[in-house]
Amino acid sequence: MPAGTGERAWWRRWFGRALDLVYPGVCHLCGEGVDGGRCLCPGCEASLPGLEEPFCEVCGEGFEGRIDARFACPNCRGQDFAFEFARPGVVRSPGAMTLVHDFKYGRRIELGRELAWLAERAFEDPRLDRPRAEGWPLVPVPLHWRRKRWRQFNQAEEIARPLGRGVGLEVVVALDRVRPTETQTRLTRAQRQKNLRGAFAVRRGFEAGPGAILVDDVFTTGSTVHECARVLRRAGVQKVVVVTVMRG
Repeated sequence: MPAGTGERAWWRRWFGRALDLVYPGVCHLCGEGVDGGRCLCPGCEASLPGLEEPFCEVCGEGFEGRIDARFACPNCRGQDFAFEFARPGVVRSPGAMTLVHDFKYGRRIELGRELAWLAERAFEDPRLDRPRAEGWPLVPVPLHWRRKRWRQFNQAEEIARPLGRGVGLEVVVALDRVRPTETQTRLTRAQRQKNLRGAFAVRRGFEAGPGAILVDDVFTTGSTVHECARVLRRAGVQKVVVVTVMRG
């Protein structure tokens, strides 16, 4: 352990307890009191549903009913994604959507740790055992500098850093968003892919390895992480997987 690491951890715990005494925290979803610097009470955290089988092996979209074999959903069937698979920590729910929305657009940066703990549930998937054992780096999806200046932080980085501490993986800021793009909200998948072409580049000095884990807040159509994965693979990364907080 590096010198001073234990002291810093002790100081953070002490400082968090002191803040709890002066400014008691409340759960972001229900308003009940919380401590330990948390933003979710145990009940609300437990109420956020995790992903359960059956689900699409490509994008992590959950399905009701019984499906015994591995399958790709209609939205992924026939798609040639540059990543191996995407795995969300939790499924779409009102509580999860509130956390993500308030984090990104309400600038509630303290929610990043809570979202990281939700994303950590993705590592229950045995397909992530190898990336974790081999030490694949967590690579946050980048924001263009103008968007980052307006938002004041990159949501993927704020999730990736505590997630890395939780799962024992290094966070490597390997990508830059070199071209601003129009908002993706109302675009089709084909339009999103065209909109993102040439938007990302690998940072100078990045050393490609056997794999990388892209991290983002929400997986919607997969266009953004597909383009990021494509750029990483062109730089020499052999395999790319995706971990997000939620499947959008």
